[in-house]
Amino acid sequence: MTNLISNIKKRNNEIAPFEILKIESAIKKAFLHITRDEHAQVAKHISELVEKELELESMTREEYVPSVEHIQDLVEKHIMSAGFFDVAKEYIIYRYEHEKIREKKKEEDLEKLEESALKVVKKDGTSEGFQVKKLKKSIEYSVGDYAKEIDVEKIISQIKLEIHDGITTKELSKLLVMIVRSMIELDPAYGYLAARLLLRDVYSEQVGGEIKNWKNVEDELREAFKKNITFGVNNNYLDSRMNDFDLDMLVSRIDYKRDAIIEYMGVQTLYERYFVRDTNGGRRILEDLQGFWMRVAMGLALGEKHEDRNRMAVEFYNVMSLTRFVPSSPTLFHAGTHHAQLSSCYLNSVGDSLESIYKVYADNAQLSKWAGGIGTNWTSVRASGALVRGSGIKSNGIIPFLKIADSSTVAINRSGRRRGAACVYLENWHYDLEEFLELRKNTGDERRRTHDMNTALWISDLFMKRVRADGDWTYFSPDEVPTLTETYGDKFEKEYIRYEEGTKNGNIKLFKTVKARDVWRKMITSLYETGHPWITFKDPSNIRSPQDHAGIVRNSNLCTEITLNNNLEETAVCNLGSFNYEVHVIDGRLDKEMVRDTVTLAMRMLDNVIDINYYPTVEAKVSNLKHRPVGLGVMGFHDALYKMNINFDTEQAVVFADESMEIISYYAILASSNLAAEKGTYESYKGSKWDRGLFPQDTMKLLEDSRGESIDVDKSGKLDWASVRESVRLNGMRNSNTMAIAPTATISNIVGSIPCIEPIYKNIYVKANMNGEFIVVNPYLAKDLKDRGLWDYEMIGALKYNDGSVRNIPQVPQDLKDKYKEVFEIDPKWLIRTAAYRGKWIDQSQSLNIYYGGTSGKDLANIYEYAWKMGLKTTYYLRTLGASQVEKSTVSTAEYGSTHKREVKGVTSMPITGITDNVNNASVVSPISVLQPTMSNIHSNISTDISSTLETKKVAYNITKAPESTCDGCQ
Repeated sequence: MTNLISNIKKRNNEIAPFEILKIESAIKKAFLHITRDEHAQVAKHISELVEKELELESMTREEYVPSVEHIQDLVEKHIMSAGFFDVAKEYIIYRYEHEKIREKKKEEDLEKLEESALKVVKKDGTSEGFQVKKLKKSIEYSVGDYAKEIDVEKIISQIKLEIHDGITTKELSKLLVMIVRSMIELDPAYGYLAARLLLRDVYSEQVGGEIKNWKNVEDELREAFKKNITFGVNNNYLDSRMNDFDLDMLVSRIDYKRDAIIEYMGVQTLYERYFVRDTNGGRRILEDLQGFWMRVAMGLALGEKHEDRNRMAVEFYNVMSLTRFVPSSPTLFHAGTHHAQLSSCYLNSVGDSLESIYKVYADNAQLSKWAGGIGTNWTSVRASGALVRGSGIKSNGIIPFLKIADSSTVAINRSGRRRGAACVYLENWHYDLEEFLELRKNTGDERRRTHDMNTALWISDLFMKRVRADGDWTYFSPDEVPTLTETYGDKFEKEYIRYEEGTKNGNIKLFKTVKARDVWRKMITSLYETGHPWITFKDPSNIRSPQDHAGIVRNSNLCTEITLNNNLEETAVCNLGSFNYEVHVIDGRLDKEMVRDTVTLAMRMLDNVIDINYYPTVEAKVSNLKHRPVGLGVMGFHDALYKMNINFDTEQAVVFADESMEIISYYAILASSNLAAEKGTYESYKGSKWDRGLFPQDTMKLLEDSRGESIDVDKSGKLDWASVRESVRLNGMRNSNTMAIAPTATISNIVGSIPCIEPIYKNIYVKANMNGEFIVVNPYLAKDLKDRGLWDYEMIGALKYNDGSVRNIPQVPQDLKDKYKEVFEIDPKWLIRTAAYRGKWIDQSQSLNIYYGGTSGKDLANIYEYAWKMGLKTTYYLRTLGASQVEKSTVSTAEYGSTHKREVKGVTSMPITGITDNVNNASVVSPISVLQPTMSNIHSNISTDISSTLETKKVAYNITKAPESTCDGCQ
């Protein structure tokens, strides 16, 4: 298993390798000084305990880099826990004395600074005196149009406090970025400046040394890009065909002014994780920001005819570098590289045999290795207690096998950039369901727990109807009810009832009959308690599937937005990318012509992925080439609402979700049909819903007919679909599926938008990456407050004190309080309602998080019942928020009141699993103030308030870290 801790952050913010032997050595020295004996075994044990604790901390923080100070705190704690108090005292004294030495050194450096005697070491090893004027000029050059917002003197003053004699130019540059980054909370303009300063370092590294002439920097970057493409090909980093492009023409089309579009977090994320590097040469980057977009564009243009590749590369570059459309992370990682695995998600099924089970383990390891997120259906595996006829013994069920799958998942490091991630699905009639519900619990038999793998339920309409009617529900073992996994809708209901009759006449041997509401209660309780299993719906996913003629949708993917057929011979594959709403809102309206152009190019890029792609398994290749599904998604929905001055919890927002998704759907389907005219239809097109003239919006009626009840969603549209229907009739479709909305966890960070279809989590929150944490303020709120003369230090302090919420800040006008509600201040039914209206246009599904700030079990159950009634196919994480008061450690108590801790019911200090995630992103934003109730004693009546059965705890946390999806596996 890969070591979870690989780096540490030194006191000067420099990143250095983590070495446990250094910790062990320091502990030995402390023992030796006090006891005259190193106590080597004790020192080794304590150092291992420290490492273990760091690894546990890293489980909720991707690319976690602990500080030296934090490590030393842990060493102190574990020495004392072991009972060696004298040694711990010596260790504390040692730290204190060295702190005094550092303080004295800082005083000396300040004196040298005042005397202009402080030296800076250049890259060639020579030294020169530190020049404040030179640094100030450099900062002012990078400020751009933000001279009024950015206080250069404040930055210089902070530099003077942090600088030391003998600092290298590289260290000084990084120090400057860190200082500016820490000021982003004062004004979003500092994020722009931090990005520009970081890009100066990126430029220098990309050209392989110092920039010779900053006035002609673009010429140097263009030459470096061409050289690095050739270098990358020659060293097997890039596809050999990348050398066949007209590099002179391509670099002439690169627009470096577009660097200004990406702010600090985006630049830092790309630099740390996405840029192609010379792994044999000190990990030097081979591309800068614009070169990155061009490399991806070239890689995707490899799917075009040779004579069209240069032209299409430029078109692809333009749409991506303007952030109108961004492909998913695997595509960004690997496009144009020697091993181009560009697909995002894989869906497969396990058969009821050891051969199948262990084959899927091996397949998933390969899929995960190349950056794919995985969803696996385990429903066909027989239950615990079922007879294994070949051996004459009883089965142990699925749980032991899922434990192995969990260990395999966490062992894989996807593309060397993020941890493996998978979700397992089970239909909720499976006899092992109740044990499945307990997989993510933190108590109980560890051999029957899976702490890293996500879980989800595949729920039929029949079950939901029986919950509503207070009917019975029967668990079966799948080996006795084989048709249940192969049917849905009316056919499933008939087969299910037939098997229930079989329990009465002795045909079914292994079963258990319970009340459906009891099952539902257990599912909701587990979801609230652990964040799992997610709630997804079998029937709408199948009834509305365009590929109902080609098999069954047996499960969704890692992030619940993909609904594709799979079986033992076919592993479904989806290729994702996201349309950026924010860029397409111009002067307060959605630019439909720009939407058309973006969507058309996006669909072409996604379709090209299918042909360029490297497939880790035969089953994945067979499926993807046969059906050619893609998933065009969206991000920045709430950004668009802000720009259009529409509040999220209004009918206006629902209408915008409906009408805007109709436009995207219209052009996505038309683009796929036009691609079919150019390149041919997908292999399994004949007999599909497309072939039968049924579009996504038409399938809402099919779902209503199957359920025998109406769905409260307006089925009409605003556009004339006749021409699109005619195009599909004449040309067919290039892709079996065209749309799916993934969480966009990382790519939203890159482009600076609010993820996918989410409301903003917090108006002020902490973000973090390898270099530490910093506070971010909602830029739209900051601008509106500035426009009204309300943005100042007092307002920033008030935002911190209120943990980002504006509802209790008297200075904020009511219209802004309404506009800038945070997600937990919005009724979750608005999220479901917008998703339902949007969903009627989508042929796959949406990663829809449910945010619930209450404690009523009945209310929570009602929310999920509402999602089912509105025809949703899937839901994603449940994110809950305990009634806690945030500790105001970052603001003045004199101005905003004293820090206090409030007693609350229903919360413990453990964060809910569904929030902390197994985060896969460079930007870690898992929340601090989100709390997990323990519901082991919840009353049998689901209407009972959850809080009434829980132990009262005291909680206090600092500024919230906004949650982020695990689905970096998709986006």
